[in-house]
Amino acid sequence: MNDTLLLKEMLEKETGLVFSANPSEDNLQTVLANHINSLIVNNFEKLIFLLYRIDINENKIKQLLQKTNNNTAGEIIAKAIIERQVEKVELRKQYTPLFNASDEEKW
Repeated sequence: MNDTLLLKEMLEKETGLVFSANPSEDNLQTVLANHINSLIVNNFEKLIFLLYRIDINENKIKQLLQKTNNNTAGEIIAKAIIERQVEKVELRKQYTPLFNASDEEKW
């Protein structure tokens, strides 16, 4: 499975959104940004819970929002979420061979 599809699955699981079958990372970010902008306006508590569940540092978000020039808050937060999820994908790839090894190889 390629990284974008794994990222898509992780985002769908965490957010409840449904993305197109074979999205680009830009498409994922756009759909996610629109969803986040909607949460900012309509359900800010749900956004905070989402950021907590995905393990996004609150201070990092504050710093990113203060530095912004032309991007919406949704775009900035979506990018941070995707970056965090990519980190998780990389960690999974790094440690997955340990779980797929035979019992003899593990020791």
